[in-house]
Amino acid sequence: MPGLSIIVPTLNEAEGIVAQLTSLSPLRERGHEVIVADGGSQDGTAELARPLADAVIDAPRGRAAQMNAGAACARGGVLLFLHADTRLPFMADELLLGHLAVSGWAWGRFDVIIEGSHPLLPVIAWFMNRRSRWTGIATGDQAMFVRKEAFDAVGGFPDIALMEDIALSKILKSISPPLCLKSPVLTSGRRWERHGVLRTILQMWSLRLAYFLGADPVRLAKAYGYGSRKQ
Repeated sequence: MPGLSIIVPTLNEAEGIVAQLTSLSPLRERGHEVIVADGGSQDGTAELARPLADAVIDAPRGRAAQMNAGAACARGGVLLFLHADTRLPFMADELLLGHLAVSGWAWGRFDVIIEGSHPLLPVIAWFMNRRSRWTGIATGDQAMFVRKEAFDAVGGFPDIALMEDIALSKILKSISPPLCLKSPVLTSGRRWERHGVLRTILQMWSLRLAYFLGADPVRLAKAYGYGSRKQ
């Protein structure tokens, strides 16, 4: 049985999926499994992924639904949810499995570095990491991981259109604090640079504030542009 199940939700990620899954091949060689949960890609993502993953499954579109579908067929004792444009640090499996075993805690996430040329991206990543430590809330960009028994016990990701990572973090905090691993994942800054860094910061702050004040996640997802070509 694999110790770790890495679940990658995809939607039209043909441009980068081969590089992502190739980077995970050492983990597969060490006995872990990689599951790609595809939300109906039209660019051949699923076909490109099949030779490089243990399973490629079709799932209803939406990160929460896709990640829950991947988790449902996972065989590992720990689930790691990894965006298609995020790279894990060296020996990530030993880092997270070792810390989970020593701490006895149920879940956690990595620090993050945002890849890109804009000078504000390191500042954004610094605040993301510090905010996560202060609040105990993790985001999908930080490669959340959770013991499968804990994930199943809370019913997985809430079936909402956006903010599913924040919603799950709030639930898991009732079980244990999050492990905040300092070894960073590297995530693409494409969204920030494509839409403008300052504009994206303001948008994310406003969406999170609206969510905490009770706004409908479906409305927030439309404002975010979720469900378009990329996730």
